[in-house]
Amino acid sequence: VGCTTEMLNAADLRVYLPLRGFADSLNLSVATALVVHQMFVLDPSLEGAMTEEERRELRQAWYAKLASQRLLSAADKKRRGKLTAYLEGCAEIEKKMKAGEVVYKEEREKWSRMDAKRAELNAIEEKLAADSKKAVKELVDNPPSPITDMRRADEHRICFVGKNTKKASPWQDMPATRKIAVTKYATAAFFRERVATNEEKKD
Repeated sequence: VGCTTEMLNAADLRVYLPLRGFADSLNLSVATALVVHQMFVLDPSLEGAMTEEERRELRQAWYAKLASQRLLSAADKKRRGKLTAYLEGCAEIEKKMKAGEVVYKEEREKWSRMDAKRAELNAIEEKLAADSKKAVKELVDNPPSPITDMRRADEHRICFVGKNTKKASPWQDMPATRKIAVTKYATAAFFRERVATNEEKKD
């Protein structure tokens, strides 16, 4: 679809990226990457200069967000999903009530439990947020060394092939089909251990 007239009129500058071959457009992320890269080539001084406090705040937000994806158990995730769906259903019932539509007894009973379900969901989210901060506290203050090799690690290059295919040549023992254990900075056990460690220190 491209940019709207409003966006084009508000732009300070229009930039054209020449295309080659059969492509007739570029994905937004690709186009942005090309423009930003060229800007740094033309003027390296444009590189940001964040203060250490700004870096720390950014690490706190993102490390905690990454850890939160590992801390919830499968049962917790299932429960949170059910609570979210329940509250969405209650929101629809509330719309019907406000619009003066017919609301059945079962729907009213469900709606009457909305506050309790929301409190339960909030409790899960609040505990997850607190545990996530505990899990990454040491990493925020002492961040891991930056990755110098940006190529995807072998353990992240798992491809979707069947069990029997993995055992057969030429797939056998290839990085993409081997099951390589990942432990540091990635597993649920790693972050849960950090939460437990920080709670012990607090006590």
